Amino acid sequence: MLGVITETVEVVSEQGVVNPRSATTQTLVTRDQLESTPGALRANSLDMVTQYVPGATLVHDLLHIRGGHQISWSIDGVPVPNTNISSTVGPQLDPKDVETLEVHRGGYSAEFGDRTYGIFNVVTRSGFERNKEAEVFASYGSFNETNDQFSLGDHTEHFAYYSSFSVNRTDLALATPVPETIHAQGSAVSGFVSLVSKSTATDQFRVSASIRSDRYQIPNTPDQQAEGIDDHQRERDSFVNVSWMRTLGSQAFLTVSPFYHYTQFAYEGGPNDPLVTTDRQASHYAGGQAVLAASKGPHTAKFGVYGFYQHDDDLFALQQGGGGLVLSQTQGVGGNLIAVFVEDQYAATGWLTLNGGLRMTRFSGPLTESAVNPRVGAVVRIPRWAWAVRGSFGQYYQAPPLTTVAGPLFDLAVSEGFGFLPLQGERDNQYEVGVAVPARGWALDVAAFRTNARNFFEHDVIGNSNIFLPLTIDTARIRGLEASVRSPRRQRAQFYLTYSLQYAEGKGAVTGGLTDFSPPEEGYFFLDHDQRHTLAAGLDVALPATTRLSVAFGYGSGFLQGDGPGHLPQHNTVNIQGSKSWGARWALVATVLNVGNTRFLLDESNTFGGTHYNNPRQFSVAGRYRFRY
Repeated sequence: MLGVITETVEVVSEQGVVNPRSATTQTLVTRDQLESTPGALRANSLDMVTQYVPGATLVHDLLHIRGGHQISWSIDGVPVPNTNISSTVGPQLDPKDVETLEVHRGGYSAEFGDRTYGIFNVVTRSGFERNKEAEVFASYGSFNETNDQFSLGDHTEHFAYYSSFSVNRTDLALATPVPETIHAQGSAVSGFVSLVSKSTATDQFRVSASIRSDRYQIPNTPDQQAEGIDDHQRERDSFVNVSWMRTLGSQAFLTVSPFYHYTQFAYEGGPNDPLVTTDRQASHYAGGQAVLAASKGPHTAKFGVYGFYQHDDDLFALQQGGGGLVLSQTQGVGGNLIAVFVEDQYAATGWLTLNGGLRMTRFSGPLTESAVNPRVGAVVRIPRWAWAVRGSFGQYYQAPPLTTVAGPLFDLAVSEGFGFLPLQGERDNQYEVGVAVPARGWALDVAAFRTNARNFFEHDVIGNSNIFLPLTIDTARIRGLEASVRSPRRQRAQFYLTYSLQYAEGKGAVTGGLTDFSPPEEGYFFLDHDQRHTLAAGLDVALPATTRLSVAFGYGSGFLQGDGPGHLPQHNTVNIQGSKSWGARWALVATVLNVGNTRFLLDESNTFGGTHYNNPRQFSVAGRYRFRY
């Protein structure tokens, strides 16, 4: 869906200009930035997001952005649907297969909006960047961590292909509930392929497909290890996206994109658990998207339809340790979603652009819901300084998981029982204003937003496992101020900084799900991923003799402590990466993560998140070899 990508990416020029017609707040992470960010090429890393997107954090191994964790992934412009919330921790794609990452986080057009808090479009490696070239990437480091990949690609004038095969393993996969690393192994194997065909001057086809298998040990405390606790999580994920783009004359194009996505997880409690928990789910999604885009005069319009059918097979079971009473529930349930949207971007003058659209959604499963969501925005360009001042308002409907486990908390559920119940979809109103300021190659972007949510999607943790069950909270209020600055690459150096000031609060009771949380009698309470100040910065320097040095800094003022309202102490980390190249074929990369080995409690939430420490210092060395075939 390259036409969509071309229209929405952040355009970086010598003046650092951000798209002056878009009301969307967006960030673009390039391949060069990805390779220069310490640790970002690890198979399970999301540093390409947390280092460059204001306020993005990784807490209990889940990505949080703008106070929520309901995000959408698209691969080469085609959505990868997933209504499940926090059920898996494996990434959608190996970062080594990413060419660029486009992140939208507010002011969405009507074309997007099934997930409010972040929309990630990954443009994958296509093969057009290679000429019968293969690459071997291998690494080894602390905690016996390896991240290895073999990839190859080639192209002609009308066809390109890229494929990769990756394996990784580590003794430190998931965040631990204590400073010690106990029972925390993880491993994965994955494959990816991209095929692009330009069969005629007006037609382009692209197929992107991936398959991945992950296995995680659930980290233990010393007492749990002594008791022989042996819990695991297994995950599977695969998708196939097909996209056909047809150019219609000189001012219009049609894109049709069928897709299929399969995701499966299985949490298996060990036989020595006091309460043995088994949670398994397999989800199938099949659907497609069609978009017609046309331009005439000052108008650029889009009309589209998006939809999928979903089927889930669920099993949830509880058993008292030692072979006691067993409670088990299974179900197979289906649902579907259909959304129709229309939007127009109107260049009223050379300095004013108006954006307006409407997205209509119908979700049908164990319950049926409909939503009509308007989106409006405006961008004012100040010619003398080339500033772009934007404002937007949007309403969003987020389809829920088909069902969740409902009933009393685990200990009581064994005696009182539990069942599967549907959840209502989340409904959000988001207001945002922002300004993009280019100055002598520097780019500064500032945005302020407020999101009001009903039936806010959250999760409840199984122990401190990082494995969660979805639930909803009556009301949420999230407010924030975000800023990012990026320098041009001058005199071999480039600098970036992102900052977020944010408040994430909830109000009212849990309206669906398995929990014993009781809200305050009145007023708001802080959500478990509330952190007031979040900052990330980095410096990349090209040194003589084809060497390169990169430094990344991260700071957080502290997440919620217990049930709050107090917060944990502030924390910071420093990561360093150095690389040396020998021609185009050989490269050596050395990385140190958490250089100072600063240890701190990352989150300690008795409400929804569990207890987790940050990772200790880690060393790794990687080698890359490229050759022709």
